[in-house]
Amino acid sequence: MPTIATQDGTTIFYKDWGAGRPVVFSHGWPLNADAWDPQANLVASHGFRAIAHDRRGHGRSSQPWDGNFMDQYADDLAELIDHLDLRDAVLVGHSTGGGEVVRYLARHGTDRVAKAVLLGAVPPLMLKTDANPDGTPMEVFDGIRAGVASDRSQFYKDLSEAFFGFNRPGAAVSQGKRDEFWFGGMQVGIKGALDCIKAFSETDFTEDLPKIGIPVLVAHGDDDQIVPIKASALRTAELLPNATLRVYEGAPHGLNGAFEQAFNADLLAFLTS
Repeated sequence: MPTIATQDGTTIFYKDWGAGRPVVFSHGWPLNADAWDPQANLVASHGFRAIAHDRRGHGRSSQPWDGNFMDQYADDLAELIDHLDLRDAVLVGHSTGGGEVVRYLARHGTDRVAKAVLLGAVPPLMLKTDANPDGTPMEVFDGIRAGVASDRSQFYKDLSEAFFGFNRPGAAVSQGKRDEFWFGGMQVGIKGALDCIKAFSETDFTEDLPKIGIPVLVAHGDDDQIVPIKASALRTAELLPNATLRVYEGAPHGLNGAFEQAFNADLLAFLTS
């Protein structure tokens, strides 16, 4: 398996498919690079080079005790991009991965990156505060922590329902998608999983977003029960200097079926525009 070793000795797994302009995918919590397989296969089949890594603590990467916070996630991404000497890249991040992309761009600049895509992404801030009244209360994230700490296997099984919107009336439920989510979650070390909850919920990207001048596609489902659109994509699109907002009516956090196909078409169109 291809890996790199970061400066602090953490091993980061990545997959590297196809050839052409690089498209780098960052995954959401508690998953790994496999969550992007359909899109990686799609872009690699259309003349691009698809690269997707497992975040530290997740999947096939190392499970270090330390370093499970957003700045380090962004620095790990930077080390991967530098190691592969990627140029004119497009960064694509879902959920927590969207935060990783935004922090990378604000922290490391855009010399190697031409465009970015944020799908169901956590910026600018998930947590409800006086300055962010539309955010999610801390009690919700405390409940996630409690679920992971007490019975993470059952928690991931339960979370998969809202993640894919399978709890909505008339939803076509795929047990396979739910099993896939559970399998990915169970590969995360529990320390990394718990630390990442704080990272995705409490990291404030408000000051990062105005620094990003490259074109950014902001895509989000308006029935996202995990990262509600009002405090995320709608605000992000306002703060970015060069954003295109795409809202999928009725779509959940984890896109599937027709929603996923709509995003795939938008992704390809953005890559080739």
